[in-house]
Amino acid sequence: MSQKTLHLVSLGCTKNLVDSEVMLGRLNDYVLTDDAGSADVIIVNTCGFIEAAKEESLSTILNLHEQRKSDSLLVMSGCLSERYKDELRKELPEIDIFTGVGDYDKIDQMIEAKKGVYTPEVFLADENSSRVITGSNYHAYIKIAEGCNQTCSFCAIPHFKGKLHSRTLNSIVKEVTSLVAKGFWDFSFISQDSSSYGRDIGLNDGLIDMINEIEKIEGVKSARILYLYPSTTSFALIDKIADSSVFQTYYDMPIQHSDDSMFKVMKRGFGEEKTKALLYHMQSKPNAFIRTTFIVGHPGESDEAFDRLCEFNEDFGFDRFNVFAYSNEESTSAYNMEQIPAKVITQRAKKLGKIATSVTKTSLSKLIDTTLQVVIDAVSSEHEYLLSARPLAWAVEIDGEILINDTSDLPIVYGAAYEAKVTELVGNQLLATLVKKL
Repeated sequence: MSQKTLHLVSLGCTKNLVDSEVMLGRLNDYVLTDDAGSADVIIVNTCGFIEAAKEESLSTILNLHEQRKSDSLLVMSGCLSERYKDELRKELPEIDIFTGVGDYDKIDQMIEAKKGVYTPEVFLADENSSRVITGSNYHAYIKIAEGCNQTCSFCAIPHFKGKLHSRTLNSIVKEVTSLVAKGFWDFSFISQDSSSYGRDIGLNDGLIDMINEIEKIEGVKSARILYLYPSTTSFALIDKIADSSVFQTYYDMPIQHSDDSMFKVMKRGFGEEKTKALLYHMQSKPNAFIRTTFIVGHPGESDEAFDRLCEFNEDFGFDRFNVFAYSNEESTSAYNMEQIPAKVITQRAKKLGKIATSVTKTSLSKLIDTTLQVVIDAVSSEHEYLLSARPLAWAVEIDGEILINDTSDLPIVYGAAYEAKVTELVGNQLLATLVKKL
């Protein structure tokens, strides 16, 4: 009897990816296939954050339904399925099994019973979750918490993910130690609001405590923390990250705007002065990499506020920033506010997007003639004679790649670290020469 096959699509953020990897662990007796048409089970782990993500999730589900064979099972899990569970169960008869954000570790039982489950508690992977790490033989994401205690005007996440729920330090250490034993050595620590980690379990400086513990684990060579929140990020934490022998001097702090009036409207819980003080403190650290995100077109954003946002981004010197057009989400406090016309939002997003492109190019140009620690991931999709490499100071996938066009005749091992000399910037793409294997 042949093994059953599984086709899984994980949409949205890396936090979603961790939950998808837990499902793969529970279904490890299935053979993974890229061919949805031949799969016995198809799972789509959906994203329900903003309108564009919702549309992508629904179109993916319906496209896969068109491809599936008649006796397959189509499973819809994740944030969109949780957020609109009652409506979707009525409107999508194509789906065989619905489940939300509380039962990833029960996916095998649901498929066996051909029946979905919705547990009220949000699932949080721990050291006992048998994940199958995807996409890398050296890097893994570690989810340190679920939920969020913030009340941002534009965000619906707390509505379906609940309040902050942190893992214990011991649990995190056990998972990282286990993954190191399997050959992983580079880690990204993630949650909705990472700088609040531990506040619900009595830790006043949870991330500082975590950094101290991770540094003790032999075999961890590189790490970074994603998604800091300004009002819960301290100067001491910024210093600790910069001084760490293991953690990259990497600061990913989505600030969403730079104008004081908009911070108040967006209910960000802090002000322009403190936010910029934190950013400039980060910028003062040697070799710091600073990433952020901005929302344009939020209700109340005047032309003057938007102009100030553009001016700040042209002047500050971020290494990367992403631009999101405001999405009006029910269950948020901004939902019933007077909305800015869609045409204006689109124009603003386009203008700030051009600044983001220019800012990225300026950041990349500063790396010419410098030497970096990189890891070789694969042959580049650009050309078979180029290698795709990621500086360890950059986050996986979101910060881009460097192309290696000269290996100096060094033996190439995918997933291994090298020293590389950046030689030139062609368009928005850095080229580099390998110097030695590390």
